[in-house]
Amino acid sequence: MTESINNENESSKPLIVQSDKTLLLEVSHELAQDCRIDISGFAELEKSPEHMHTYRITPLGLWNARAAGIKTEFVIEALTKWSKYSIPSSVLIDITETMERYGKLKLIADPNHGLILNSDDRAVMTEIRNSKSTQLLLGQPIDDLNVVVIPQERGRLKQTLIKLGWPAEDIAGYVDGDRFDINLRDEAEFTLRTYQIQAVDSFQSPGNGVIVMPCGSGKTLVGLHCMANNSMKTLILVTNTVSARQWKHEILKHTTLKDEDVGEYSGEVKLIRPVTIATYQILIKRIKGNYAHLDLMTDQEWGLIIYDEVHLLPAPVFRMAADIQSRRRLGLTATLIREDGKESDVFSLIGPKRYDAPWRDIEAQGWIAPAECTEVRVTLKDEERMRYALSEQEERYRTGSTALSKIGVVESLCNKSTANGELTLVIGQYIDQIETISQRLNAPLITGKTPTREREVIFENFRQGKIPVLVVSKVANFSIDLPEASVAIQVSGTFGSRQEEAQRLGRILRPKADGRQAHFYTIVSRDTIDQEYASRRQRFLAEQGYSYNIVDAETIIFEDIKRAYESE
Repeated sequence: MTESINNENESSKPLIVQSDKTLLLEVSHELAQDCRIDISGFAELEKSPEHMHTYRITPLGLWNARAAGIKTEFVIEALTKWSKYSIPSSVLIDITETMERYGKLKLIADPNHGLILNSDDRAVMTEIRNSKSTQLLLGQPIDDLNVVVIPQERGRLKQTLIKLGWPAEDIAGYVDGDRFDINLRDEAEFTLRTYQIQAVDSFQSPGNGVIVMPCGSGKTLVGLHCMANNSMKTLILVTNTVSARQWKHEILKHTTLKDEDVGEYSGEVKLIRPVTIATYQILIKRIKGNYAHLDLMTDQEWGLIIYDEVHLLPAPVFRMAADIQSRRRLGLTATLIREDGKESDVFSLIGPKRYDAPWRDIEAQGWIAPAECTEVRVTLKDEERMRYALSEQEERYRTGSTALSKIGVVESLCNKSTANGELTLVIGQYIDQIETISQRLNAPLITGKTPTREREVIFENFRQGKIPVLVVSKVANFSIDLPEASVAIQVSGTFGSRQEEAQRLGRILRPKADGRQAHFYTIVSRDTIDQEYASRRQRFLAEQGYSYNIVDAETIIFEDIKRAYESE
């Protein structure tokens, strides 16, 4: 009798906590969604097969959680609440000790010594001062618990400390940039939603950090409020020129700034104004071996620097960010995932995660469109299978993902969506593939070579419904506002990029005027590495609560043929 009661209690919980700090979540369990919401604030999804998802607890994840206001007690209570079995004591001890490391070191401003590194633990300070990696970053010790920091090494010191396992809490404050009044227009539609207010408030007091919100949920409006709250000269860094002009449009629409107050600094225009919007591309452009345009970051007295799509921040801009730690810094993104593993540099140089709005929560409130994700598996023809089998290892993904067998499925899906009056994006990685698809669909194509003015015209015609289907390369992954697009068809991607998958879904998450659901299709070649990479890409969205229906391509093509037959 006792045994059966224990078994019943164990089966009533969906989580298994393992000694290596991995978490196994039983997806089909009725409480899995509630558990996922609790653990997603401090654990990262690693694998997402159909029945059991694997999360991992990492030091950076715990430090981000701590910086976002999640306490050690919450983490332990969440694991205890949802775990089927007793949690290994080593895991609980390690979580507690790891989270306590954040804040053991603090960067503070001292009226007599300037910038200093402070600790309330003598052993920790001794360890840091004796590390070879900090020797050139620190000045003279003040006492056993305080040491002078060379001001221009503030950023590099924080990078070094996190590598040593002692992330510093930076509360030294900031120099005020040049004052410049930025006032918001009194518009009913500009009233911030509750989660946007929370995001703004989470940034304002520390003056640095990253706000994570779903695509289409209003990150730009959060940025504008932060600009108005600070009312200083502001530099905004964006992914491309189209994004720069969208930011300018929103600034002029929602603030009292005039056109002459806002400058664009890109490959096409180089105007520095009190509010300047610059592209990452121009900042990392070399002239005679030097990053000449990076001086833009330090030559002006900026009071606030906004990093849009901060997860894409290029390495040279990181180096520059290390030099301007005395400026307020706001990162905006839909996901903190970086495929290059530099999440700790974002933490150190832009700031820790201050606010994270779960995608499904925002969807439930009606602020982003509900989305259905479908993986469509295509069986390759015999000659395609043979071509794939004979291809070199480094070419296998391209060979599998660009199979011509995918095109018929794309045509069928586009026929269905246009018949339903849905604006459709077809997105791909390889130019020759999307050129072929563009020709077959008789649809416009936008790539990196498409001039900015032409892109803007095509995007505007698409927004107005004059173009029902648009084929785009990876240039449309980020910061493109296409509110009425409700269908996205992904034919190929950047290997297993989770951030790209999230951004591509984000292209269609703006709420639709008629309340319709968004549909995200990924076309995958069965039994190839394309299928393996698709599974990897889906991990972030699975962490946000999205699931992929898997269907056979033949079913979709058959339905298309059936519709055509019935319409005759």
